[in-house]
Amino acid sequence: MSQPGLSHLNAAGQVHMVEVGDRPASDRRAVAEGFIAMAPAVLALVLEGRAAKGDVLAVARVAAIQAAKRTWELIPLCHPIALTGLEVLIEPAADGSGLRLVASARTSGPTGVEMEALTAVQVGLLTLYDMVKSADPAMTIGPVRLLEKTGGRHGPWRHPGAVGERA
Repeated sequence: MSQPGLSHLNAAGQVHMVEVGDRPASDRRAVAEGFIAMAPAVLALVLEGRAAKGDVLAVARVAAIQAAKRTWELIPLCHPIALTGLEVLIEPAADGSGLRLVASARTSGPTGVEMEALTAVQVGLLTLYDMVKSADPAMTIGPVRLLEKTGGRHGPWRHPGAVGERA
């Protein structure tokens, strides 16, 4: 039995991995987003495909997908999940200050994919940073947030600040 609201702590306050074997499988989806701010000249390099290391956006998309698939190896109490799909969108931020990365993860199983979507976003953003850091070491990553999730015991959820946004 876990403490109310803290599923990774048992009744004694000890860390444990949540038992999900008795939960029914359901179709689940989670969408997360994050931002990386960069100098306008660096943004232009990335968008025009002129970065010294090559196709920055393609490498970041692949890194995000790879990270989502390996989330359970990075986050100690995550379950290994068979992802049924993962989409990664990288586009200019609405205010033109950098890039927005959105990851949408899907599975059919007894536990959700929020951590996989969030991990995809974080690693995708870190990869973007790595690919152009020599041109702009002052880039800033964040905020990163879960936008929405569907499926499971608690049903659909949408971030209150995401109203009207398209993921």
